[in-house]
Amino acid sequence: METLQIGNVSLTWLSGGVTNLDGGAMFGVVPKGLWSKKYPHNEKNQIELSTDPILIQMDGKTILVESGIGKGKLSEKQLRNYGVTRESELEASLGKIGLNPEKIDYVLMTHLHFDHACGLTGLVGGKYVSTFPNAQIITSHIEWDEMRNPNIRSKNTYWKENWEAIENQVVNFEESWKMGPISMYHTGGHSDGHSILIIEDGEEMAIHMADLMPTHAHRNSLWVMAYDDYPMDSIAAKEKWVSHALKRNAWFTFYHDAFYRAVKWGEDGQIVKSIKRQG
Repeated sequence: METLQIGNVSLTWLSGGVTNLDGGAMFGVVPKGLWSKKYPHNEKNQIELSTDPILIQMDGKTILVESGIGKGKLSEKQLRNYGVTRESELEASLGKIGLNPEKIDYVLMTHLHFDHACGLTGLVGGKYVSTFPNAQIITSHIEWDEMRNPNIRSKNTYWKENWEAIENQVVNFEESWKMGPISMYHTGGHSDGHSILIIEDGEEMAIHMADLMPTHAHRNSLWVMAYDDYPMDSIAAKEKWVSHALKRNAWFTFYHDAFYRAVKWGEDGQIVKSIKRQG
């Protein structure tokens, strides 16, 4: 498992599943001739995307960023449509470092689309129960509202199976949430309630742009997904936060990238430092 140290904060990537989605949808209006030079695709025009949560350990607290796609939750049709080649191995990943789901104190959800939220619950005896029963689950107020009351577009990604069992654990915020060196900021864009995550400790910084920048190939502010509900908000948020992070020489971390866990970019836009995904 790959790790990154930001001051006294430790980040470890876990195994939350692998999907393969349409490259055109993932890069929106960007021509294939451009995006395919930066991110490979298969014969079906699909690109590989991990769904790997990040474990944060600091000050005796154990925190999870996102929850993976779960295991045994998707139907055969869904597994096929979403190109799932591996379901979540989250519990096994935690076990390798001496942890289990009961020891998670917080789960930070940038948004609640199924590929981020399926791991929040699991079937036990034919009933969905919380995967992380002792955790506070943090997400924006707007996102939580839409999760429970999806519209005609979003009902395909906000599922009651992912929220009914955990609603008494959810803690909402309006514009921001902070705990020590960790901050979450509401941005909108990909979803109306989408948020990003920033870790600052000492002189070091990491930024998790979540689905505003799902892969390293989405660095360009204009390269946003067709899945984004509010693409102009995505562009505005990227313009603001990417510029801020580059000035701080920050690490950019990823949940979906099949090749990199984290990167740093130089002034010329080239990757100058990276942590590559292993397997």
